[in-house]
Amino acid sequence: MHENLIHILQKYWGYTSFRPSQKAVIETLYHKNKVIGLLPTGAGKSICFQVPAIAEPGICLVVSPLIALMQDQQESLKKRGIKTINLSGNISHAELNQQLDNCLYGNYKLLYISPERLQNSIVQERLASLPVSIIAIDEAHCISEWGTDFRPAYKKLAQLTEVFPKAKLIALTATATPKVVADIKTSLAIPEAPVVKASFARPNIFFSVFKTENKHEILRKFLLKNTGVSIIYVRSRKNTHDLSDFL
Repeated sequence: MHENLIHILQKYWGYTSFRPSQKAVIETLYHKNKVIGLLPTGAGKSICFQVPAIAEPGICLVVSPLIALMQDQQESLKKRGIKTINLSGNISHAELNQQLDNCLYGNYKLLYISPERLQNSIVQERLASLPVSIIAIDEAHCISEWGTDFRPAYKKLAQLTEVFPKAKLIALTATATPKVVADIKTSLAIPEAPVVKASFARPNIFFSVFKTENKHEILRKFLLKNTGVSIIYVRSRKNTHDLSDFL
């Protein structure tokens, strides 16, 4: 592992070493220029592209499906003093141009963008002039699971490798079957990309099923026994209000 990457990790995140799965993904990225990382939730997937983004000259282009996810990562990076731009949400043409100017001249390290925004001709033209060193596809399973109908723009991300053929590419997800991985490789036109997979075993999680005619009573007993924070899922908004009243 390059000493500069460890230095960046310690300086901005306070850790003296990467987790084994993070290290494997980053090393593969540097040795092969492309990698698909399958890491479970909580494994620190974002560090796998954020640390290299700071280490590399130029800017890291991060494609992400959710505005809230982009905003959360941007706020986290800003608190660490890392210059980041987020092109999500409704912004005017003038603001869009200003933000892209900032990317070109402002020494920003990460640019967050949705796959739909990437289809904008003005954005495509402006992005082509940026010194993109790393392309990061976050939540990459969306290419397969959402791309066909719900988010078709995901199927067009291979254009990024055409515009930035020298950029490193990293695709990350916490959920991908072999078929989904194959779809990711095909859609991104990276058939030979190595896959780094961490164990998804979660010894702190277990499942139990109760069959009952009185769900509220079972829930009441469970919550009295387990006094920490709980999340309860129901089928409808009305059930949410009814359950809230009961609790």
